[in-house]
Amino acid sequence: MLKGKKIVVGITGSIAAYKIPLLVRLLIRAGAEVRVIMTPVATDFVTPLTLSTLSQHPVIIDPFKETSGEWNNHVELGSWADLMMFAPVTANTLGKMVNGIADNFVITAYLSAKCPVFIAPAMDLDMYGHPSTQRNISTLKSFGNHIIEPQVGELASGLTGPGRMEEPEEMLKAITGFFSAQQSLLKKKVLITAGPTHERIDPVRFIGNYSTGKMGMSLAICAAERGAEVTLITGPVSLDACHPGIRRIGVVSAGEMYTACMAEAPQADIVIMAAAVADYSVSSTSPVKLKKSAGGITLNLVPTKDILSEIGRHKTGAQIVVGFALETDNEMENAVKKLKSKNLDYIVLNSLQDSGAGFGGDTNKITIFDASGIVLGGTLKSKDEVAGDILDVICNHRPI
Repeated sequence: MLKGKKIVVGITGSIAAYKIPLLVRLLIRAGAEVRVIMTPVATDFVTPLTLSTLSQHPVIIDPFKETSGEWNNHVELGSWADLMMFAPVTANTLGKMVNGIADNFVITAYLSAKCPVFIAPAMDLDMYGHPSTQRNISTLKSFGNHIIEPQVGELASGLTGPGRMEEPEEMLKAITGFFSAQQSLLKKKVLITAGPTHERIDPVRFIGNYSTGKMGMSLAICAAERGAEVTLITGPVSLDACHPGIRRIGVVSAGEMYTACMAEAPQADIVIMAAAVADYSVSSTSPVKLKKSAGGITLNLVPTKDILSEIGRHKTGAQIVVGFALETDNEMENAVKKLKSKNLDYIVLNSLQDSGAGFGGDTNKITIFDASGIVLGGTLKSKDEVAGDILDVICNHRPI
């Protein structure tokens, strides 16, 4: 899977750098071409000679070549690579990546990357747990980077806790798995919906829900990384899905989402309806702001069009349609009922009884059903990981 792949390995100043020669060796053994770049401090932990010998290429540390005065072209390196793996990454480097502080060659190469980027943090448990570090990791995820989470283990300080860099064998699995998944949706057309809808009451008020669109965004990015041509229809959300394979359509109301979905769904091989579409809208909206009244006001609510039912009713034999069910009670019963009544291939169940699942957070816990029963019973994971699980089920789809 890695034969002919061009991989840049960027090393920063952490004791965990001693593991990177093994990673380089494993990548080359798998058929990859590897170039190593280092921060000056990283050379205190592992020698450039070792890494240049293993990679069979000079290691780049400084922006300029000492003998000739020529510069090492970080832009060219960013275009050359099929993937960049930064490991170990210190708290200091995380901050520089987030803020674009390009004071060493490793950061300039990161900022020039035109390829997927993997980041493996390594630091003591208190540094890893600090709010600034966690914020930086979340921000880097939002940029589309892949974070290889550190493990719980013995640290250089003698303490035991989270912050220990993942082992090279596991990093190799992450890289090979990524390239393998890249082909799984190649040239497939995927329609995904995300976020809430806002149903207007008057010019300043609306009926809505707490959806942020995070799950749908993760699905869109994950599908695009697997080679799909993604159309992402979003309600009012502040998030962005940064990937050239994603075409985004913004809507506000359930009616607008219905129109957009009906136009796009016939061309899609896969439809994933992750949006939290309002079930009701106001029958008559006011053209002016409604004034507060001591007697209150009464809104007449009417059902919105059932987008998922319409897509399920018109789906072709080759099309895969996936719905979501967010439930508070009788979760499995309600999810299976929705699966069957709307003619879906899969239903993804979220329960608000599960801590860490549902709207707004960075994690989710799902159960996936098809007509035969439970396909996947999930554990609490990041929404990026959950997106991968959902797409794995779709990619392994076998008609019942």
